[in-house]
Amino acid sequence: MRALGYTQSGPIDGDGALSEQDLPVPELGPHDLLVRVQAVSVNPVDTKVRGGREPAWPFHTLGYDAAGTVERVGDAVTRFAAGDAVFYAGDLTRPGTHAEWHAVDERIVGRKPTSLSFSEAAALPLTSITAWELLFESLGVAEQGGENETLLVIGGAGGVGSILIQLARKLTQLTVIATASRSDTVEWVKTMGAHHVVNHHASLQQQVAELGLTPRYVAALTVSDQHLPAIVDLIEPRGRIAIIDDPASVDIAAMKPKALSFNWEFMFTRSMFQTDDMVYQHELLNRVATMVDDGDLVTTATRNLGGLSVETLTEAHQLQESGTVIGKTVLEGFA
Repeated sequence: MRALGYTQSGPIDGDGALSEQDLPVPELGPHDLLVRVQAVSVNPVDTKVRGGREPAWPFHTLGYDAAGTVERVGDAVTRFAAGDAVFYAGDLTRPGTHAEWHAVDERIVGRKPTSLSFSEAAALPLTSITAWELLFESLGVAEQGGENETLLVIGGAGGVGSILIQLARKLTQLTVIATASRSDTVEWVKTMGAHHVVNHHASLQQQVAELGLTPRYVAALTVSDQHLPAIVDLIEPRGRIAIIDDPASVDIAAMKPKALSFNWEFMFTRSMFQTDDMVYQHELLNRVATMVDDGDLVTTATRNLGGLSVETLTEAHQLQESGTVIGKTVLEGFA
């Protein structure tokens, strides 16, 4: 089968940063599905792995988000059958989705929303899982909770922020403040449902104070180390902070006077460690699919670069690394 990946980590413009190889079709474990990949999307983790992680295999197939059709199932599979349309976010410890065929554990797979194309669906899994776990587990907000409370989302126009805003609006009573700095990103986060928009390049304390709000919850989705001093200053006492990026250091001591809770969200944890509740991601993806089909969530796919190739995937990585992507960039499967 055809697959795209890399053999040596480095910058996207380096020699051989991405290449195509012919690999064997993956073998299935008891809980695995063999999926014919029909669309994928690109996330920050894709570029981080390619740029800074030595290959786990001689040829490291990239990609996490995917949507496609089940072709074959493992002996212990009970949730899916051949012919089912699915979407999922993959597993950091296994070969990626940028291939014609992909093996994935059924416990982290959901049914594809019937109202979306494969490419529209492929934009959603990783960011939906991240946003869901962040909101309801890391921040500890209850479904339909949050009355008279405020959530500040720093980096609202990215993939995770775009879903987090929608989930907070549809499943909680939180007032949502999102940050954005360009006219197009401001309009995007408003479209996603943010009540208020502030500029993360200006004083967050001053802008939030002018709204007459004090956030109890803060999701810092990008350059969290730059924003943490402001977050600690503006958040409510006993508030909760969650981040998803990789700051070089975090000043936990500064959070003590307000007795703040600090949480890291990492959606690959359940699959990496085969946790007892790994099936939670299957269940939440099915919830997301139902919400999409009911019109309560919209896809965050904003750019389709066409079929998978070295050229289109290189462009997708360059766009992701530019820091200007709104929502998600998607690609079709191999022609």
